[in-house]
Amino acid sequence: MAAEKIQKQLFGTNGVRGIAGTEITPDLALAIGKVLGTMRPGRIAVGRDTRTTGPALANALKAGLLATGCRVIDCGVLPTPALQYIIKEHYDGGAMITASHNPPEYNGVKIIEPDGTEMGDEETVRLEHLLSKNSTPVKLWSEVGTETAAPNLIEEYVEAVVRHFTGKPGSGMTVIVDPGSGPACQTTPAILQALGCRVLTINGVMDGTFPGRLPEPSPEGLANLAALVKANNAAFGVAHDGDADRAVFVDNKGNFVEENHEFALIAQYICRNAKGAIVTPVSTSQLVEQVANAEGCTVQYTPVGSIYVARKMRELIDSGISVVFGGEGNGGLIFPDHQFCRDGGMTAASMVFLLSLSNQNLSTLIEHLPKRQMIKEKLATPHGVELIKRLGEQYSGESIDYTDGLKINRPDSWVLIRASGTEPLVRIMVDADESATAIALLAEIKKSVLENLEVLSHTH
Repeated sequence: MAAEKIQKQLFGTNGVRGIAGTEITPDLALAIGKVLGTMRPGRIAVGRDTRTTGPALANALKAGLLATGCRVIDCGVLPTPALQYIIKEHYDGGAMITASHNPPEYNGVKIIEPDGTEMGDEETVRLEHLLSKNSTPVKLWSEVGTETAAPNLIEEYVEAVVRHFTGKPGSGMTVIVDPGSGPACQTTPAILQALGCRVLTINGVMDGTFPGRLPEPSPEGLANLAALVKANNAAFGVAHDGDADRAVFVDNKGNFVEENHEFALIAQYICRNAKGAIVTPVSTSQLVEQVANAEGCTVQYTPVGSIYVARKMRELIDSGISVVFGGEGNGGLIFPDHQFCRDGGMTAASMVFLLSLSNQNLSTLIEHLPKRQMIKEKLATPHGVELIKRLGEQYSGESIDYTDGLKINRPDSWVLIRASGTEPLVRIMVDADESATAIALLAEIKKSVLENLEVLSHTH
């Protein structure tokens, strides 16, 4: 059995998040700022997405940093990967005010380390401990920090993405960009235009009320993007979540590209040009491994969460293993030659480059991938941990993986059952070669889950 993930109390897989004004308040942001300034004294960069509560929270967090003597660099509104790149290149750490894909009423804080990755579990637990003590000292009047505004640093990020691609690979290509009224309004159109694309935008004005669609780029929410792609005979459409660390696609026919197919397609292109390992969570479709193996690459699995992927990639590289790619099956892809975090702008640019090298359109490339069916469900229960223990005993004769939750591997399929770390529910994911196999396996597992939950409900 794999070692259990360290349990954080306040912070989740990607920072601390909640409803602004009740769960995420300026008081909390101030306290986080003071603790971060104590843990990472020096030059700290702060950014935010477009949410209406961003300025209040960012100013509170900056107040905490300044009170502990930090030199604060306010980068303004920008994508999370842009802030991560800026920190990696210039600063001692940072914080991003964002709730990523959550609805408009949410906000949160992501802590960024000097190497541009999100703060790991051990240091986050230390931060939480210092927060709980509520006794962070502040500096005397003569030792408080200073603040500098640096909104133009976002241009450095755009240039860094563009530098990875030679020439104008997007020449003659029309792309529709849907930044979802988030900070990618400033970056993805500029990146793709620099690559030679003709770019049209929808939801391209920054607005924290998200009037066009919710920050989560769902197939339903991207109906207008799909219509624009077809109306303009575009090569594809690309949409971002609220902080643009993810990118999802609509193909040339206006069809939503399931994120695991997106991952597999870009992995296939990368593995044809470089050999090594791909790192991804146990929740990613087997499709990615099939494509990687066919091109002579391997796959290493981690717990669910981009921070675990990024840190595993760095760990492997430090041990002398070649790592060519990483990411999650949700449109959050990591390009190690660029930086060790999910980057929606880099993902969009990579799709342009991939298509420029192909004589086929995106829909055809997707059709040529191996067939794989994934089904996801969730069930409300407060007994997730006990449920997984019981299922582990029930299926002990099968090939079981405890990297994150319980994963049962079969020759043509797998199922993953995970207890949510933030909500009283369990998530079930099934991945199979055939749709019928996936449906049958889900039915089997759900029957076992419900039977065990019935027992657990009577023992509590």
